[in-house]
Amino acid sequence: MQTSINITLPAGKEELAQLEPGDRVCLFGSIYTMRDAGHRRALECLRHSGTLPYKLEGQALFYAGPTPPRKGRPVGAIGPTTASRMDAATPALLAAGITLTLGKGSRSEEVARACAATGSVYLVAVGGAAAYLGGFVEESRLIAWGDLGTEALRRLTLTGLPAFVGIDSRGNTLEHPIITTKRRTS
Repeated sequence: MQTSINITLPAGKEELAQLEPGDRVCLFGSIYTMRDAGHRRALECLRHSGTLPYKLEGQALFYAGPTPPRKGRPVGAIGPTTASRMDAATPALLAAGITLTLGKGSRSEEVARACAATGSVYLVAVGGAAAYLGGFVEESRLIAWGDLGTEALRRLTLTGLPAFVGIDSRGNTLEHPIITTKRRTS
């Protein structure tokens, strides 16, 4: 059985470069939630200022909209959103400094190429497990765009949220390698 690799967020590019498609990871630390409407706003800020808003450079994005808190927990459920809906915005956000994205489902070849160009990675969380994944959130804090409701920009503190590497920092995917790299032997 493959052991999980613990990743503390935000993660550096050197650490992310060690990951390969299919690796199991457990995420600890800070990750930001952003879905469709948040991506539109982030791109607007990027176009106007040339930088990502709210110090998102070097950070991780979780394509999710947490439900309201449950008794004793900072969120109710938090399931990954279909990542391909963010594909049009992802290359620009990666080029601006986002280092890791987390969602569900496969991504476009453009996103795989953007991961290779920027040294970023895409992680896949299991869909349909939103209540379970909510148990890995220790804290949830509204950062911006509260008018978007569950699509607001939030910073979550994770305690071991499980995921898999869908695209590595060289552009290799679970479906097929974009760029051929030598695999680890250990």
